[in-house]
Amino acid sequence: MTTKKRHKKRFIQRIRNAFFLTVGAFIAGFALECFLVPNKIIDGGVVGISMMLNYIFNFNLGLAILCINLPFICLAFTKMGKYFVLQTAFAVSMLALATNVFNHINFVVTNDVLLSTIFGGIILGTGVGMILKNEGSLDGTEIMALVLSKKFGFSVGEIVMGFNILIYGVAGFVLNWESAMYSIITYFIAYRVIDAVLEGLNSSKSIRIISDKAEEIGQMLISDYDISVTYLSGIGGYSKQDKTIIYCVVSRIELSKVKEVVKQIDSHAFLSVVDVHEVYGTRMRKGIDKI
Repeated sequence: MTTKKRHKKRFIQRIRNAFFLTVGAFIAGFALECFLVPNKIIDGGVVGISMMLNYIFNFNLGLAILCINLPFICLAFTKMGKYFVLQTAFAVSMLALATNVFNHINFVVTNDVLLSTIFGGIILGTGVGMILKNEGSLDGTEIMALVLSKKFGFSVGEIVMGFNILIYGVAGFVLNWESAMYSIITYFIAYRVIDAVLEGLNSSKSIRIISDKAEEIGQMLISDYDISVTYLSGIGGYSKQDKTIIYCVVSRIELSKVKEVVKQIDSHAFLSVVDVHEVYGTRMRKGIDKI
């Protein structure tokens, strides 16, 4: 690929990222201003702190999100790379703009707290997931957690969780405990939706099969079901004998076919199934290995 084509491809990718960062920020802003804020339900992290400032002091939500995230964005320059910082700064700015736009429109979808909790979490998770998928972020606490984890030995997840527990505890005292509990449900729903957006709803399955009839199983998968396989070499831990391991990546629908073939040819075969969230490369057919 020539230098000109690389620059063109990179430019198109950045325009695409900017578009989805903007869309994701406006989706998240819609969830905040039209579901969560009117019903006193808060999110975790920086957005949660900003929402409490909005409730207590009537401080502009978008401005609070921007101001509180600013030191974390500066910190990220030395830790996360220039491109990620620019993407994050853009996404946070778009979220600040979106919250102000929807606040000005003053449109509340529902005043039912349970419905706001569920659908607010789903919509918020969709927006945040879209931003994360396009190399941006809305929450500076994860950047802070990354720095603290290296200094104190805690994992990033443990620090973020501890920080959010503190936020929801404060919310219980400042607002009320019902709002805090609904907020935890919203956070959990949003977290699961973010995973779905990042990983996709149709995640593949990675399968390893250890059998004395590996060649026969592999051949049937290839010829009868058009599932390409790779043969790996191994040694039995107890027997010390050479073993042939079948490796393949299939869809959820194909998984049942693989299990049926293994059961039909060798009911004593060992079969391991693992979730695969992303698959890259070309899937070759008709007996040609994928890897």
